Amino acid sequence: MNAYTYFSRARAARLEQPFLLVDDGTMYTYADLERETARVAAFLTGLGLGKGDRVAAQVEKSAQGLFLYLGALRAGLCFLPLNIAYQRAELAYFLKDAEPRVVVCRAQSVAALTKLCNEAGVPHLYSLDEHGKGTLADALRDVPAEFKDPVLGEDDLAVIVYTSGTTGRSKGAMVTHRNLTSNAQVLKDFWRFTERDVLLHALPIFHVHGLFVAVHTTLVAGARMLFHRRFDPKAMIAALPAATAMMGVPTFYTRLLAEPGLTREAVKNVRVFISGSAPLLLDTFNEWQLRTGQAILERYGMSEAGMITSNPYAGERRGGTVGVPLPGISVRVAASDGRILGPGEPGEVQIQGPNVFAGYWRMPEKTKEEFTADGWFHTGDVGQWSVDGYLSIVGRAKDLIISGGYNVYPKEIELVIDALQGVLESAVVGVPHSDFGEAVTAVVVQHDDAALDEAAVIAHVKSQIANYKVPKRVVFVKELPRNAMGKVQKNVLRDQCSET
Repeated sequence: MNAYTYFSRARAARLEQPFLLVDDGTMYTYADLERETARVAAFLTGLGLGKGDRVAAQVEKSAQGLFLYLGALRAGLCFLPLNIAYQRAELAYFLKDAEPRVVVCRAQSVAALTKLCNEAGVPHLYSLDEHGKGTLADALRDVPAEFKDPVLGEDDLAVIVYTSGTTGRSKGAMVTHRNLTSNAQVLKDFWRFTERDVLLHALPIFHVHGLFVAVHTTLVAGARMLFHRRFDPKAMIAALPAATAMMGVPTFYTRLLAEPGLTREAVKNVRVFISGSAPLLLDTFNEWQLRTGQAILERYGMSEAGMITSNPYAGERRGGTVGVPLPGISVRVAASDGRILGPGEPGEVQIQGPNVFAGYWRMPEKTKEEFTADGWFHTGDVGQWSVDGYLSIVGRAKDLIISGGYNVYPKEIELVIDALQGVLESAVVGVPHSDFGEAVTAVVVQHDDAALDEAAVIAHVKSQIANYKVPKRVVFVKELPRNAMGKVQKNVLRDQCSET
């Protein structure tokens, strides 16, 4: 089924009810959602786009940006959300790899994107700002608000989500309509969302958390959202009395805890606080519970599978764990030799279910590598079970760093640093950080005659890749620690950097 059509079922009798209340005071009803997505779908198909054609967007968060996504979904097109922090080299790769027919960008990026679109053969480029204005808004203004939703197959492509590559090349995870609808329905039921809920939404919408988990769950329930275009702790606390639920990354919770306005009175109307995208420190979990009287519900997911496990809504929410497998999703922990492990035995987390993606865009061999012979997906995360079935993520087999809720692969940053004149070699690790969860830290060995400093390395990296990937610290050493096989011992580096 067309995912947009599926999401529409819950709101058939609620068209005049609020859907989106933006922090600038603008309100959109479900009827407005129907009209605006119809315009987007009609406009895009009017440009000649057909089922599966890609629409890429690198825009600030806005109601119109959300309508763009949902309108593309409604038309049976494939949406490509791009982090607003991506720089020229990253964008050039995405456009050439995905070959979108339409790109929508911020007004200040039009000049740069025009050149990249020409080089990649993209025929249509439009702009959209955080206020919902731009050439796309102008083009949509006179488009009739009518569109007949096409019937789609459950395995038709809906979204491509690019994930950073361990070898420096990003992979496009192909997400289907079934992936989206199955996960949304499970989350709505498991977290008990209803049409009476009001979700406080301050997450970005180029990310699975803000775009899929938050928006889709709201739509399936026929609920409403308080739509904040950016996270501001004081504004969030002021909005909490009108909310019944909030989703955030751990950084949200640590920053809210720093506000004196966070009290039991302020949160008394909120029935559930949900955290994900990065590990929630046990100290944060405990302090939040002490301060508010509520236990944060932590869950576990990834771009390739949406949500996989969750602490229970009713029952013990156990700090330091990501809960139990969601209904319909199978999770196992396996040793490197394929043995299935029991409680207390750490191993790789492997999964199966209707939420698991269709594979990596134009990477059939890589897709094949990422699944076991019996059809389970290798998450690359290391986890272990408790005796009563709670899963804890204890490491990452692929050296993934999660900083502020964003995935960062060390190899991509190491390639940039190693290209800097004067650098002999580098290693990038994640170091525990009270705000970001993990801070990207670079360990650099420079040539004897070089005179690099931390500022120079950071400036070089910052000019090449997204800001959230830029090291917070750079440590210079004479040599990197290696094992007998010559492999850099990143566990040693993490320990050393954590102590300094």
